[in-house]
Amino acid sequence: MGFAEILRHTPALAVFLTIGLGFLLGKLKIKGISLGTVTSVLIIGVLVGQMDINVDGPLKSVSFLLFLFCIGYSVGPQFFRSLRGDGLRQVLFAVVVCVLILATSLGVAYWFGLNPGQAAGMMAGASTASPVVGAAEDTINSLPGDASAIKDMVDAIPVCYAMTYVFGTLGAVWLLGYVGPALMGGIDKVKAMTHELEKSMSPASGNDPASFNACRPVAFRAFVADGSRMKQPQSVADIEKEFERLDRRITVERIQRFENSEKINSVTPDTMINPGDIVVLAGRREMIVADNDWFGHEVPGVELLNIKLHDVDVTVSKNCKIKTIRELFDQEWMEGVDIKSLKRNEIPLNPMEVTEIKSGDILELVGVKKKLDKAAKEIGYADPATLATDFVFVGLGILLGGLLGALAFKIGNISVSLGASGGALVSGLVLGWLRAKHPTYGAIPKASLWVFNNLGLNMYIAVIGIASGPSFVNSFAQVGPKIFIAGIIVTLVPMFLAIIIGHKLFKFHPAVTLGCCAGARKTTAGLGAVQERLGSTVPALGYTITYAVSNTLLIIFGIVLVLITA
Repeated sequence: MGFAEILRHTPALAVFLTIGLGFLLGKLKIKGISLGTVTSVLIIGVLVGQMDINVDGPLKSVSFLLFLFCIGYSVGPQFFRSLRGDGLRQVLFAVVVCVLILATSLGVAYWFGLNPGQAAGMMAGASTASPVVGAAEDTINSLPGDASAIKDMVDAIPVCYAMTYVFGTLGAVWLLGYVGPALMGGIDKVKAMTHELEKSMSPASGNDPASFNACRPVAFRAFVADGSRMKQPQSVADIEKEFERLDRRITVERIQRFENSEKINSVTPDTMINPGDIVVLAGRREMIVADNDWFGHEVPGVELLNIKLHDVDVTVSKNCKIKTIRELFDQEWMEGVDIKSLKRNEIPLNPMEVTEIKSGDILELVGVKKKLDKAAKEIGYADPATLATDFVFVGLGILLGGLLGALAFKIGNISVSLGASGGALVSGLVLGWLRAKHPTYGAIPKASLWVFNNLGLNMYIAVIGIASGPSFVNSFAQVGPKIFIAGIIVTLVPMFLAIIIGHKLFKFHPAVTLGCCAGARKTTAGLGAVQERLGSTVPALGYTITYAVSNTLLIIFGIVLVLITA
């Protein structure tokens, strides 16, 4: 039995061959630019499909529904959180950009006489919005009409997507990295403004004892209490107050008695520290390593330092009344707990004493579990670390989404619905948002999410490529160069207008404008190009919210595009 015959007999092997070679091709870069994983998998799938392999069954639908649900789950918290407060302007900007993409796609489809499949594939590739491919296919399959005509339109989607995706990426990189800064005063001016904003966001603490960088890892170190001020027994409260007088937030975690080596693991403010005792001090590293001669000298303390620590993400609830990092550390229930990092809308912030704490922020806390649990309840909701995925949540979530997508209403002779794919996305958005508010159920670890997202989408694309392989050449000959030209227009026009609108109308900071444009166009390569040109990560401040909105809206607009062109 030959190799092709083996693949035809066991088509699952053809899918994994396509995914493996597609990911390999996607890693190749020329001057920092690659085809991208999805496009590479599609190209390999088309080549494998020339062997006339029939991949039947629900594999394609299952993988795509899993992908969409997990996409919604990932962006749900940012999506709903951005609908209020400071993020609302970025939400509106993302909506404007998505409308520009839809309007340009409709105009180009009318101008070039594209059918729904060609238009949807062109829009998906030119805007690098891969999920539009699946949503458009579901919608086209629900249209009334001749089965062969429907099949031709479906077959045209991956062809047009592949022909427009490469320039969709390259064009966005060129516009954001080079044209954008030129439109806003030149690269030198934008760089200077960006670095100025960066400094204002993350001021260096230097030697100023009134500020500190709580992002540094928390340290636990052992000292012998034999310093100049430890000639007499003192209470834990007195020692911690002395550190506080020196502008150092340090707590006493454990004590080992000098006389009898007794270990005291549960330390209270009234616990006495005697001269010669070994004491475990905890705090940010830069505070622990400062001058401690008044207290004592450091020792290895290997046995005493055998402390089981925990690291937990806590989402700040709207009921939390704490306004700043300083206020947070002043609370009694923060005793023995330190902040490792602070994120807002997935953007790391530098939590200085004066840094504001807002609802929805994620604080990464470090400490002993008992103390962490107490602090987490006061701040908001702890997201317990786990390696297990809640498949009850995933399975029933996708089911609910599918049932929602099945609801339909009539527009003329056309039945309109979200479809299973749109329903899965909406379900993921809502359940992901609820999970962020109450992280006691529905856990999907980041590693699992990465697998579900990447395997789900690329398995779906692999099946499409293999299935469309035999007809790909004919479809390519039908659309010809017009699709490539159409893709150039849909890539450049909305993005060019978006840069001007963000700068002139919304008046975002230039770096944030470029980040917003990258997010609204779902182009990670574009964001990378901007950050490299500016030498700063500030553009990411505009990326997260707009990405979350456009990731949802472009899928819906893909469905709208099909219905209008139909």
